Amino acid sequence: MRLFDLSLRFKLPLWGGGLIVATALAVSTSFVVQAWDSLNQDLQQNAEDIGRTMAPSLFPVLLHDNVWGAFEIVSLPFSANPETALHESLIVLDNDRKVYVSSRPEEHPVLSELALLGPDYAALDGDLPMAADAGIFARAARGAQRIFVAVPIANDGVRLGTLIVTYNKSLLWQRFSRLLNRAFWITLLVLGVLLPITAYWGRRMMLPMRLVTERISRIGSGELEALDPALYPYKDEVGQLFLAYEAVLAKLREKAEFEKEMLKSERMAAVGRLTASIAHEINNPLGGMLNAISTLKRHGDPDPVTQKTVSLLERGLSQIRETVAALLVEAKVKSRPLGAADLEDVRILVMPAANKQGTRLSWVAALPNALPLPSTLVRQVLINLLLNAIAAAGHGGQVAVRALASESRLVVVVENSGRPLLPEQLARLFEPFTSFSDSGNGLGLWICYQIVTQLGGTIGAESSKEITRFTTIIPLDLQHDASTAQNLPD
Repeated sequence: MRLFDLSLRFKLPLWGGGLIVATALAVSTSFVVQAWDSLNQDLQQNAEDIGRTMAPSLFPVLLHDNVWGAFEIVSLPFSANPETALHESLIVLDNDRKVYVSSRPEEHPVLSELALLGPDYAALDGDLPMAADAGIFARAARGAQRIFVAVPIANDGVRLGTLIVTYNKSLLWQRFSRLLNRAFWITLLVLGVLLPITAYWGRRMMLPMRLVTERISRIGSGELEALDPALYPYKDEVGQLFLAYEAVLAKLREKAEFEKEMLKSERMAAVGRLTASIAHEINNPLGGMLNAISTLKRHGDPDPVTQKTVSLLERGLSQIRETVAALLVEAKVKSRPLGAADLEDVRILVMPAANKQGTRLSWVAALPNALPLPSTLVRQVLINLLLNAIAAAGHGGQVAVRALASESRLVVVVENSGRPLLPEQLARLFEPFTSFSDSGNGLGLWICYQIVTQLGGTIGAESSKEITRFTTIIPLDLQHDASTAQNLPD
């Protein structure tokens, strides 16, 4: 796998750590180079300071040819504290480039030629200016082991000799290595602090993005899983990504619910059309058979067995007719507007069923005026819902009814205690011949759905451990009601 194909939770800490390391190395390198230059400049400045201090004292000594006096002067910096002296030796040359006196007479004998003291000194001898007006001269050749600073011993244009301050480069490297070691440990400490912080924040920032990526990749399979806002409570780009994902998730859920409702409505409409067609086809021969039985009972003279058989057939055919009639929602029936008295009639009609089971019925109805809705149909819907609720609440249960009207709609809520409905039951609740009890033919809720839908309203159900609730909303739209009534089946 290529580096660029790695996950951002690895790539971000790696790139961030690399940038930190590169920055630390660049800063450390700059510090090391500056420290090396500073050490060179410090040594050279130290040598020039020594030369400027000692040269005036050496001039009268050389003028009077006082060798011992010159030796005392050049030995003085070493006699005070020889271990802390930065320079290696002090050499006084005469104008013939011969050693007049040295702080190390055993290494630099008196009257020795400068070129004969060693390779470094021979290279210095070739470059050393001896003019009377020459200034301070410094030499630090790349391959040489020593650094030389030559200070003229002169006064009023008269030059009597040269003071050479000598440094060994090993001293410079010792001081430089101490600085380098210190810089190394400081850089290591900084990296030890910054790299874990970068790794932590990189993984901390990429965790929400990884979760969003995983959720988005599973959307196609229908898994709409929300993200916990506490994972990333900030409002930066990653936080905005969280909000965008939640917005998309809400839209997808809304779309899924809409598609589910559309599918359900189309399926229910198709079932309604099919059952209505079947019911019409059954009604014609069914009416003929019932008329024939009625004629036989009035004009025939059947024996007791035949009479019993005819009565049995009549009851069976009547039951079939009632079932078929239930399949045909007579929404075109001319009916007066819905008023408060209609709701009170419904309460009176269902009270015997509630009293029989010991069900407590709570009733709240607020209809200040008559509503432009067919009272017969609304009463049928409410009676079906209440009888189902009373049966579901069971002995000692509770049923609550709330009917509230506004300027634009009627809202009826029927709630009952008792065993909750399962999700698979809720999904098929309004389909015909779907019964969830031992009694009934499973047409009551389907009829309610057909009536409410044809009136332009909606009916829905929700169930929990404590309560099952049916909510019916019917708009108060006279034009819609009139056009709907004209298109309803006979």
